[in-house]
Amino acid sequence: MKLFEDKSKRDEERMPLSVKNYKLMLIGVIIIVIGFMLMAGGGEHTATEFDESIFSFRRITLAPIVVIAGFVFEIYAIMKRFDEPSDNNGKKE
Repeated sequence: MKLFEDKSKRDEERMPLSVKNYKLMLIGVIIIVIGFMLMAGGGEHTATEFDESIFSFRRITLAPIVVIAGFVFEIYAIMKRFDEPSDNNGKKE
């Protein structure tokens, strides 16, 4: 019967992302947030004075590198395939 065949096909299909992928994606989001936190601050306190801290190494160089590294890690987390555990018969669960 076709009804049973469709059910067996659905059982054989697996989710495109596993729990490990989602954990890695969460780590990537945390890295990106840290990068944006490094970029924050350094604004002018009054309209008459200029604050040179907006041109610091942390805000101009380090923070964008951290953010880009976070996005690269996100791509890795999405593309990484984890093998499914197999039983004793060699079939995948």
